[in-house]
Amino acid sequence: MRPKTIIQLSFVLVLAATAGATAAERPYLRAAARAARWIESTTVATPQGTVWPVVPPDPATVQSDLYSGVAGPVLFFLEMNRAAADRSYLDKAIQGADFLLAGLAAEKDMGFYTGLAGTAFALEESYKLSGLERHRAGFLRALEVLRAKAAKSGRGVEWTNVTDIISGSSGIGLFLLYAAGELNDASLVTLAGQAGDRLIQLGRAERGGLKWAMSPDFPRLMPNFSHGTAGVAYFLATLFQKTKKKEYLEAALAGAKYLQAVADIEGDGCLIFHNEPDARELYYLGWGHGPAGTARLFERLFEVTQDETWKNWMLKSARSILHSGIPEKQTPGFWNNVGMCCGSAGIADFFLGLYLKTKDKACLDFALRLTVDLLSKAARDGDNLKWVQAEHRTQPELLQAQTGLMQGAAGVGLWLLRLDAYYQGRKPGVILPDDPFGN
Repeated sequence: MRPKTIIQLSFVLVLAATAGATAAERPYLRAAARAARWIESTTVATPQGTVWPVVPPDPATVQSDLYSGVAGPVLFFLEMNRAAADRSYLDKAIQGADFLLAGLAAEKDMGFYTGLAGTAFALEESYKLSGLERHRAGFLRALEVLRAKAAKSGRGVEWTNVTDIISGSSGIGLFLLYAAGELNDASLVTLAGQAGDRLIQLGRAERGGLKWAMSPDFPRLMPNFSHGTAGVAYFLATLFQKTKKKEYLEAALAGAKYLQAVADIEGDGCLIFHNEPDARELYYLGWGHGPAGTARLFERLFEVTQDETWKNWMLKSARSILHSGIPEKQTPGFWNNVGMCCGSAGIADFFLGLYLKTKDKACLDFALRLTVDLLSKAARDGDNLKWVQAEHRTQPELLQAQTGLMQGAAGVGLWLLRLDAYYQGRKPGVILPDDPFGN
């Protein structure tokens, strides 16, 4: 038996019995700590401070954003501090937050996962744990920039012509709602509503509902959560939740109606194609383009309407994943990737959220099975853990170990800490604004 196989088997043997582990054993915290040590080991010096490159050891890959950059490890180290009560993790988070602070003035992208809104979220989360006023001040400065950059367009405002969760108005709008709650500032809800007004205007009527393009000049329409209709409708449903203005609910329901009309419901499931016109027969499974993300819309609609229809569509989404044969089987929409965006960590996170809503033990069991699998795929770097994977389905040969949130060790680590929090009987501290299961 090869050494790597022995390592993988040891993970499986240890984690398979986790459901019966005592609170003191905390295997998921131990695994997360090993991922944290790997991220720490990648530290590089920059003029703004010592931080972690996206793809170690290359210092040219250092960036600030929430998707791949320093903001992701900041959130992970904050959560490690909560879970382990170890000040060294908070010190690492502060170090990263100071790097984000230094780069605020130069940030041109306003997006949540790609730019200013996401780095501001990390600064505020750091402030909440560290109490450092400079991080709160950076958060406030970022909000003023977002106000100033909101350009009047049609019946509302936008920052660019992008509509989506990743970099567009939907993600920025969700951040503004988060910030409104942090500051008790109704003017931020108003600004988010103006973004919603513009999004409603941009909806395209189809199949008795509405759909949204990522942007007018992008050649493909991707209907799922990260870049399309499901994410836009999720933001609009959340706007209704905060404002009770029926036009936001009506638009969100219209988006859901379109998704219902185009869904593949074979086996009483729900799969929605990757994109049109190029990939109407391609179905992803994860957060970005699959049911693990799109089901967030159905959960939010159930929350705000109490209509069991939407709970049933969330369960349909889960059934499609359960019946897919993963994690043992790779499919065109589930490849060599364990990340929060496209792979096992994001799907497992969805199933834990579903378990907490439904108390269906099959959901928890599946989340654990996915976690055993993703831990078996970890590569050892000394006593540290990293994941060498293919970020892109179309580039399976491009294998990298990343540090960040959505494609790297920080995201996997946050998932492990969420599972640890469940077994410890506590709520996780870091809840992203697009997560309906954590708040």
